[in-house]
Amino acid sequence: MRGIKIAVSGKGGAGKTTLAAALIRAYAATHRRVYAVDADPDASLALALGLSPEEAAEIRPVIALKDRIREVMGGEGEFFRLNPELGKVLDDFCYRLDNILFIRMGELKKAGTSCYCRENAFLNALVSALLLERDEVVVMDMPAGIEHLSRGTARGVDVMVIVTEPNERSIHTARLVEKLAAEIGVPWIIVVGNKVRSPDEAAKVAAAFPGKVKGVLPFDEMTYQGGEPGGEFLTAVAKLKDVLEGERKDDDQH
Repeated sequence: MRGIKIAVSGKGGAGKTTLAAALIRAYAATHRRVYAVDADPDASLALALGLSPEEAAEIRPVIALKDRIREVMGGEGEFFRLNPELGKVLDDFCYRLDNILFIRMGELKKAGTSCYCRENAFLNALVSALLLERDEVVVMDMPAGIEHLSRGTARGVDVMVIVTEPNERSIHTARLVEKLAAEIGVPWIIVVGNKVRSPDEAAKVAAAFPGKVKGVLPFDEMTYQGGEPGGEFLTAVAKLKDVLEGERKDDDQH
């Protein structure tokens, strides 16, 4: 099966991490290997995938592995390779959950005396290796909001899945994400309504994004309480996966 690179974005609290985890599990049932990338500094994707808080806490973010980064990037001081070959070492940075390879990206410090040029270059190279070199499934749980898109973090993905609740604030953020994703050249942008309780709420999301809404996820009490998603939610996610795979097949035929 042909791989696909998916970025999941949206306003904080809209349910993007829950959807990302559900998509990862759905693809893991049909594909040999799935990369699950937690690019959100809140780092909750591991918990959504079923790891305990203790297990999740043991996963070091890639950015913290400074010795390995120095080995890969080479050079001393300010001199390093801008385009390292990561294909052979990529899996060293993964935490394995059966056929799911989990990567926690981590967050760079925003202040201090140390230079983070090497770490920035490494993260860019790592994301590029995942998004451009691997013919496998990659699902990236992006940071909430729009700042990451202003930095072009999602360049190279096949599809941006924007999650929105049926309220004005969430829809507003989703529109900003849609605009910026188009500006950085994401080829396919879709919207998924989440926590939808009624046909009227589904219609509100559809009216806000004409032709872009490819999935509607029902409000799920178990997920809201921090538990595992229920059957109706997972059925809706399976339908969304069918839409994504159908689009890839159409691309292959043209």
